[in-house]
Amino acid sequence: MDPVALIIFLIIGAIAGWLAGQIMTGGGFGLVGNIIVGIVGAFVAGWLLPGFFPIGGYVGWIIHAAIGAIIVLFIIGLVKRA
Repeated sequence: MDPVALIIFLIIGAIAGWLAGQIMTGGGFGLVGNIIVGIVGAFVAGWLLPGFFPIGGYVGWIIHAAIGAIIVLFIIGLVKRA
């Protein structure tokens, strides 16, 4: 992976994690936490919802990763309550 692709990957993960943090808990987890949640969310969404969101490009990637991150945060919330 070239450096530009890695930077774009991290930026999209950070934005998706921040969006998910705003939607689910009203706050984020800091820059590193948002990147991790966004990246994990992108993998979860790609696994659970392949082809679910038909918009391509950066906006589609961010929305797709944010949906996955929301799912991840929801599961984390369920585990924390138990």
